[in-house]
Amino acid sequence: MTSEQHYATVARLSHSLSDDTKPRYRRLKDGLTSAIERGELRGGAMLPSSRVLADHLDVSRNTVNRAYRELAVEGFIEPIERVGYVVNEGLGDGAAGGPDRDGSSIAPRVRWDERLGALADGDDERTRPAGWRSYPYPFVVGPGPEGFPIGSWTRAMRTALREEHRGTSLHNLDDQDDPLLVEQIRRIILPGRGIQAAPDQILVTLGTQHGLHLVVEALIGAGSTVGIEDPGYPDARRIFLKQEAKLVPLPVDALGVIAPEGLSGLDMVFVTPGRQFPTNVTMTIGRRRKLLAQAARDGALIVEDDYDSEYCYSRRPPPALKALDTAGRVVYVGSFSKFLAPGLRLGFVVADPVLIDHLRRLRHHMLRHPPGIIQRTTALMMEVGDYGRVIRRHRRVLRSKWQAITEAVEDLFPWPVPSTDGGMSLWVAGPEDLDAASLAEQALDDGVVIEPGRSCFLGPDRPAHYFQMGFAAIDREAIRPGIEHLARFL
Repeated sequence: MTSEQHYATVARLSHSLSDDTKPRYRRLKDGLTSAIERGELRGGAMLPSSRVLADHLDVSRNTVNRAYRELAVEGFIEPIERVGYVVNEGLGDGAAGGPDRDGSSIAPRVRWDERLGALADGDDERTRPAGWRSYPYPFVVGPGPEGFPIGSWTRAMRTALREEHRGTSLHNLDDQDDPLLVEQIRRIILPGRGIQAAPDQILVTLGTQHGLHLVVEALIGAGSTVGIEDPGYPDARRIFLKQEAKLVPLPVDALGVIAPEGLSGLDMVFVTPGRQFPTNVTMTIGRRRKLLAQAARDGALIVEDDYDSEYCYSRRPPPALKALDTAGRVVYVGSFSKFLAPGLRLGFVVADPVLIDHLRRLRHHMLRHPPGIIQRTTALMMEVGDYGRVIRRHRRVLRSKWQAITEAVEDLFPWPVPSTDGGMSLWVAGPEDLDAASLAEQALDDGVVIEPGRSCFLGPDRPAHYFQMGFAAIDREAIRPGIEHLARFL
């Protein structure tokens, strides 16, 4: 391409940019970038000198020099000492994926659908609509953000940004956790579950799923066999299957999970004994001790997800399985998300120091550590007692909602629903000919959101007549009207 062709190309492109809100050098740079990407300025082509181009475009040399410098920094052009700038080889010749001289496409678009694998169990079922908060009767599982202690959190975050806390809140902690948060977990959270732990037995995570993912990656591989509750927590199932583990279903009754007489052949057992998901039953002390004894005899590990055990309304919750463990066989996974806000994404793992050290190194390769500002803010809330007050207030509110939904279901449902002594949801078994997915779809048209329970089961022949009704995220005043609407379909 001749110099005159260069000038004509650059002039046409730069003057065609009509966005007067951009500085002139930026418009010139954008025009040159487009010309290079389209192949109008080929790799190895010499650009006009800044003086010549400035005269040709009637702009200052500073404008041209600044545009050239930014293009050089971004790798589009390169300087040659005492000569000027040339377009980088490999650019402007179709390598950027733009059209060739005849307008045809050089590089086809990537087919991402062909490159992505299927989900671990092929189950992409969505149990709730994306905009569920806009419906008048959202009986979704899990807490809502309405009870979040905004005032307490704001005060604690302001304190976390003071000079004495900034090192933890804002700096890189490498692979370490906030020592103040670890201490609060040791002193406030774990003793309430009967657990005594040293600082080197605690790892902070981005919630329960992150903690479980770390544990499974460390301990489970292809060929491992895991006993898992059926029905149970769908995301746990998917995490195990992602590691190509074989899953053995463990049935659940009114006393909790029913472990087989022997655990030989099982590398791990995953349980939610404090508040079983999704049935909400609590595993009895007798079954807990039996499970621990069987695991010790057969060499199996146990992962305990302490799912919303704090929300027990008619009695004190029993001690965690980890509290009864004298051999270090139980890995305990906990979360703050159920007690503060689901979007907080903060949790912890309690286990043997050797395992915690390994999990810490695994976590370092993923994200180093959860955000320091979130850790320190949570720790300061706990230190001044605000966290405890929030939990007590949540428990009072949820107890009231639990009573309201229990009474409404008892009065209005055409079949009995077994009651539990706590939790944040009801597990409803309808008649065997009920299609809960169809029910959920019809109820949605009437503003009622429920969650079909089919995804909680293992195997291809999953029962379709179960569904969940959460009551933490719905206003108490809306509970009975919502049940009345749903009862019309039932």
